[in-house]
Amino acid sequence: MSTQAGNLKRGEFLRHLGEIWHVQKTEFYSPGKGSALMRTKLKNVTSGKTIDYNYKSNESIDTVEVGSMEMQYLYKDQEKAYFMNNETFQQYDVALSVIGDVINYFKEGETMYVYVHDDKTLNIRPPVSVNLQVVQTEVAARGDTVSGAKKEAELETGAKVMVPLFIKKGEVIIINPETGEYTGRAQS
Repeated sequence: MSTQAGNLKRGEFLRHLGEIWHVQKTEFYSPGKGSALMRTKLKNVTSGKTIDYNYKSNESIDTVEVGSMEMQYLYKDQEKAYFMNNETFQQYDVALSVIGDVINYFKEGETMYVYVHDDKTLNIRPPVSVNLQVVQTEVAARGDTVSGAKKEAELETGAKVMVPLFIKKGEVIIINPETGEYTGRAQS
């Protein structure tokens, strides 16, 4: 399939230099003189390498039709994360270098969407937020009320995040897995 570079959107997949890339960021740029550009940040779905690339806005781009399948996250090892299709029980893997740090915020057994092209996994679509329990954090000292003060907390997945001083061990908090930031307390 083909589209004009000026119509590219974040999240699409395209063929660039003979490989499939995931569009991470797009920015339309018009320099005043000359043709307008679409500035992009692309992530290679095989190697995980990211590049910045500028297309002329009227340039034809070869986009790739990618489906997303709901799968169960099984586990990860040193190189890959493993997922299972709950309908066919077929297992798939995705390189950790492609997924990035978001994998540190997922619990085994959770369901998430995995991008698939020609029965080959490309990457995952991380959820907007995840609820995780705090397993270790310092107790805030009384009177330590510096505005916006934060402390480190270890989560049940082993990931470490900065949280407000009032968060205690055992609480369930909401994390944005793409940024690794605390966004609030989970409702109990």
